[in-house]
Amino acid sequence: MSHQHMLMLFNLLPVGSNISTWWNFGSMLLSCSMIQILTGFFLAIHYTANINLAFSSIIHISRDVPYGWIMQNTHAIGASMFFICIYIHIARGLYYGSYLNKEVWLSGTTLLIILMATAFFGYVLPWGQMSFWAATVITNLLTAIPYLGTTLTTWLWGGFSINDPTLTRFFALHFILPFTIISLSSIHILLLHSEGSSNPLGTNSDIDKIPFHPYHSYKDILMLTTMIALLFMIMSFFPNTFNDPENFSKANPLVTPQHIKPEWYFLFAYGILRSIPNKLGGALALIMSIAILFTTPFTHTSYVRSMTFRPFMQLMFWTFTTTFIIITWAATKPVEPPFTEIGQLASIMYFTFFMINPLFGMTENKISNFT
Repeated sequence: MSHQHMLMLFNLLPVGSNISTWWNFGSMLLSCSMIQILTGFFLAIHYTANINLAFSSIIHISRDVPYGWIMQNTHAIGASMFFICIYIHIARGLYYGSYLNKEVWLSGTTLLIILMATAFFGYVLPWGQMSFWAATVITNLLTAIPYLGTTLTTWLWGGFSINDPTLTRFFALHFILPFTIISLSSIHILLLHSEGSSNPLGTNSDIDKIPFHPYHSYKDILMLTTMIALLFMIMSFFPNTFNDPENFSKANPLVTPQHIKPEWYFLFAYGILRSIPNKLGGALALIMSIAILFTTPFTHTSYVRSMTFRPFMQLMFWTFTTTFIIITWAATKPVEPPFTEIGQLASIMYFTFFMINPLFGMTENKISNFT
């Protein structure tokens, strides 16, 4: 495709003139997925999905394969960058009422679930201590399902414990799911362009639109450059920022780490899981912590779309953001007071945000009807 054809295509995508930087995270996520797929492909060439060789193959990639350490670090740190961008992208959608583009929001939430599954399978692959034990804890949750639980767990493991067949399955799934992500991302983007982007004011932007290029494409390039610079800065100077020290030891089924915890981007869901003493209740709360996002387009009752003009909901949004951080922090701590109580209180606050949204909307509508 020539440069002129590209410019024509960009000009066919008019966007609202008041779109802010928060709208750049969609294109950054697309770039993140490309980085992950490219680095993942090169890692897969050298990786060995065998419990005796997996850990050694990661060391081999880092030490012996030319530029392998760059591929391995970019892939590992890139996953964290991916989740930072996706959480900001979701937060922007909640704040500015972007979820009212129902098809776009529902396809995006489905993408989040598939992405989390892919990341979980990927975290098991290095076969370090934390990889093994995090996989043991999470897959064991299936046993909480009445009647079918044990059968499902045995089927997923490919045996009666996490072993060679489990690692092979997780590697296959980690390799295949990104193709589903590419397909769903394409649908997500197509739906977005058929619906049109929202904007910070939540108003109809049809009356004031500008060409995507150069007005928005340059902002995309700037944000993308910033993200890649940050990624390489972390990779070069702080490569172990997101790593757990336990994962530098090979998986040993006979030695349980003192504090089992997943990667930081799963900690909010893990914190909600462990704040409920009942196993089935915890598993359901874990699923609901993500699935509740599907409800937001249907529970919005306010006449006003964006929180820009909703001060009470702004307060609730920032309380929710703080709650998310508190759950993440509490989940890194031992299961003992006061962290258990903090986690439980924060979990209640987390779900309260989604329940209070329709009530606040109706209250605001009543106030606006009086004035």
